[in-house]
Amino acid sequence: MASTMNWRTINIDLLDPESAANFDTSSLTSAVAPVSASEVQSLAGQIRQLLRAGDVEGALRGALETAPYGGDSNAKDVHLATVVEVLQSIKQSDMSPILRRIYESEGGAALLDVLMKYLYKGMSHTPAPSNPTTRSAMSPQSTGFSQIHSRGGGEGGGQAMSVLLSWHEKLVEIAGAGSVVRTMTDRRTV
Repeated sequence: MASTMNWRTINIDLLDPESAANFDTSSLTSAVAPVSASEVQSLAGQIRQLLRAGDVEGALRGALETAPYGGDSNAKDVHLATVVEVLQSIKQSDMSPILRRIYESEGGAALLDVLMKYLYKGMSHTPAPSNPTTRSAMSPQSTGFSQIHSRGGGEGGGQAMSVLLSWHEKLVEIAGAGSVVRTMTDRRTV
């Protein structure tokens, strides 16, 4: 009379049609067009031209409007470098007015959400060491834990982090904490 099926190992979520296990997660994101690294390179050149012409707001807006969601990791890294370059070229006294004008324009909240994505990606991005013959960035400690040495990636890394944190502060001040939540829950990555 004993059954050979162990009822404790049955995954009941697979039997329920309303279960999240039976939900196609690909329907959560819209399809994005693939973007090549060469297209991102040419876009970066156009954005740098705007910077040289003194149109920092146009450069920032252009960089945020053309986020390469469909690009490979190389294209996304190139665009990240372009966005960080634009952010570093804007004076601190101009941050709030530029963010306010973008926020009050049509689609401005979405652009500021894209900027928040780039700020978080820039904060988490650690560039490769410039000298490949140097020791590893991590060294084992006697406690068994590892000590990460250069958080910012060497010279200038601390300055870039400072700029990103300043932008983050101003962005949360203008767009609110909702921008952080939307950034964390959006499945599209920059």
